[in-house]
Amino acid sequence: MPGDADPPPDAYAQAKRCFEIMLAALAELDAKPEHVVRTRAYLVDAEEWKDVGRAHGEVFGSVLPASAFVVVKSLLDPRWRVEVEADALVMP
Repeated sequence: MPGDADPPPDAYAQAKRCFEIMLAALAELDAKPEHVVRTRAYLVDAEEWKDVGRAHGEVFGSVLPASAFVVVKSLLDPRWRVEVEADALVMP
């Protein structure tokens, strides 16, 4: 999208960036990766699942949330190879 910074060049780096954004959002709620109960990664290329899985493991290695990898035809911004969603359970 015009004016946006270019995303990292590969799926691993893009997934890392997605997780950085997610961790910052969690921190705003005083939450941590341990609060994440489910993740979904949307991939444009199924062969990149190991790269995205490696980035996922670096964040959630011991947490083990339920996860799904979904292959899609494209993402809204065609520069991106991966998009990640996370559901967290934060109790007051």
